[in-house]
Amino acid sequence: MPEKRALRTLPWVLMLGISLFLHCLARLRPGFAEWYAVHVYPVFVGSLGRLCSLCPLSVIELLLYGGVALILAGAAAVVAKKLPLRRALWILGRALIVIFLIFTLNCGINYQRLPFSKRAGFALQESTEEELIALCERLVEEINEAAKEIALDADGHCMLTGDPAKTARDAMAAAALEYPELGGYYPKAKPVLTTWYLSSQLLQGVYSPFTVEANYNNGMPDQDKPSTICHELSHLKGFMREDEANFVAYLACRASKDPQFRYSGSILAYIYSGNALYAQNPAALRSVREKLCNQAVQDLLDHNAYWDTYRGKISEVSDKVNDVYLKVNAQEAGTKSYGRMVDLLLAWNREQQ
Repeated sequence: MPEKRALRTLPWVLMLGISLFLHCLARLRPGFAEWYAVHVYPVFVGSLGRLCSLCPLSVIELLLYGGVALILAGAAAVVAKKLPLRRALWILGRALIVIFLIFTLNCGINYQRLPFSKRAGFALQESTEEELIALCERLVEEINEAAKEIALDADGHCMLTGDPAKTARDAMAAAALEYPELGGYYPKAKPVLTTWYLSSQLLQGVYSPFTVEANYNNGMPDQDKPSTICHELSHLKGFMREDEANFVAYLACRASKDPQFRYSGSILAYIYSGNALYAQNPAALRSVREKLCNQAVQDLLDHNAYWDTYRGKISEVSDKVNDVYLKVNAQEAGTKSYGRMVDLLLAWNREQQ
């Protein structure tokens, strides 16, 4: 009997050991994570990601609902003494081991790869306030130019038309012409059915390593969606840093032929750059902001109003959890790493000049 129990346990111990070994290898062996992200991870994107892309709904969302139902059913069975607690914990433990392995293969290792900025050759350095002001002014010009062509709903708000998932893939392909690191196959991004779950955590989108899917919050204002979709798609190229995913989203949206995407990307970049300028010189930001067209001002107000309605205890807890998650995965600055996007934008702007 002990031998049979050991044989049943061995595969799960090996699976856990492989996951831990790969995490250690990625952290301690320079170059392994980069090699994996370039040569191995795309296999999962092209297989599991392609398979899940066939489903019109978010597969991970459906699995999440199914998982919650199974946990509740298992808990009820334990309470009713139809399922021994020890057996229930054994089943749960095996499920967590599988989840950890999939996370490792489709996400965890990629956190240790070279940042996109290094792959693309951007030189990050300290910048002057004048450079930051110049960047904000350039973004305002981009916003105003794109705003002339965007579609509007009956209330005069930015409105997406066409198939944003297809347009996003086209935008990533366009960006790949200048940055080959972004080339390759992209599964179709999907909106989630239950937007409250993401909105209450102040999340615009989410990448699922378990189904290799890019999901976005369809309840937020339309001007937020294109940049969010491109942000999540950047994770499918193995670039997991949130600040760099935002930067890639800007590059992709900027490369798009669709004015709504260019508008969304420039607004995203302006929000981060404007916040950085406000922290240094509020008066300078007010001067720059006066140059924004009325359409952009209205859409930015809509953006703030939507997300303000969801700020509360849930979003605070979610932010703390996300902060810990990022630090565990070697993003030492935690959620503050999002601010690094401004340094990337400044580096990009210097190259353009």
